[in-house]
Amino acid sequence: MLSRVDRIVVALLLLISAAVAAGLLLLWPGDERAEVGPITPGVVEVAEVVSVSPDGCVALAGPGCRLVRVVITGGQDGGARSYLALPSEAFAPEVTPGDRIRVQRNGPLTPEPVLGDPAAQPLSFVDFERGRALLVLVCVFAFVVIALASWQGVRSLVGLGLSLVLVVGWLVPAILSGRPPLIAALVGGAAVMLVTTALTHGFGLKSTAAMLGATITLALIVALSVVAVEAVHITGFSSEESTILDARAQGDISLHGLVIAGIVIGTLGVLDDITVSQSSTVLALRRADPGMAAGPLFREAMTVGRDHLGATVNTLVLAYAGASLPTLLIFAGQGTPFTEAVGYEAVAEQIVATLVGSIGLVAAVPVTTALATLLATRVPAARLPRERHAH
Repeated sequence: MLSRVDRIVVALLLLISAAVAAGLLLLWPGDERAEVGPITPGVVEVAEVVSVSPDGCVALAGPGCRLVRVVITGGQDGGARSYLALPSEAFAPEVTPGDRIRVQRNGPLTPEPVLGDPAAQPLSFVDFERGRALLVLVCVFAFVVIALASWQGVRSLVGLGLSLVLVVGWLVPAILSGRPPLIAALVGGAAVMLVTTALTHGFGLKSTAAMLGATITLALIVALSVVAVEAVHITGFSSEESTILDARAQGDISLHGLVIAGIVIGTLGVLDDITVSQSSTVLALRRADPGMAAGPLFREAMTVGRDHLGATVNTLVLAYAGASLPTLLIFAGQGTPFTEAVGYEAVAEQIVATLVGSIGLVAAVPVTTALATLLATRVPAARLPRERHAH
């Protein structure tokens, strides 16, 4: 027989799940979506580098150039041989025979250079083709996770896959369809949290407390993001990607809302770690000492949470610092004082994301610990599930 508190908790969880499901349906991407013009005009094909030579290309790309002969590996021009000229390695990436690259068609494919006409190059370099290398890396990652975590690892990978589906298959199209980025990020983030927690850790006291704690914290992060972004005057125009969206998107996309949505999505993974770990800690302490009252149980779990929080916040700060490292290098190379550099939006945006995310993580510890303590003390210790600590 469920107690009054248990019924309230179950009702809250069902209400959250129903609200998320309703939000997913109401904000479902429409057929009309903002279209972003191509960054690279023309036909882009995949080619394999056959040879790289410094001979016969000075007239095409200047001193230090490299004449790169390639063979097209797919599409309607599959098997055709041609070339492109790259400037010195100070201005273009290094390529070696065997590399797979993306090239842009500029005109008819010719096998030999037309040295007298630099503008007649049939191909130009776009980027490296990374599909195969990324696939190998993904396979290695999946193997390591499954080898070390067994079925828990399999469930985690499934949860990760569904998270990516929600973000790439629902959140991105929803924003392109004109849905408010902030609301879409809140609904999508809550959906990711519910799906990953349920798949990875199942349904039980630990998952229930983690889900409730994460939902409350997620709402707090959204509110703080709105206030902080407004107060610091973050516009969303600091990155090259934002400039492309603003210039090429045929539709109304709020760059201001995208900043807030990015903060919310960026904290989800660490938030799941914090909430599940705190719930698991409370249950472990309760099993170890069934006679421990709610007050001491909360305090002991908070001791573990504070230790965990220090490392987690440090991880979040370093992650955002790494994202803004190129910008910091530019400012440092220009001799810009640090106190002045942090005032530029490219850096200030990362600082806001770090601080808002950290505040949310700090709040998640006592909130989740209190919820887990409330639930754990309502159940006899003998009925608590025997689980390993989840981190």
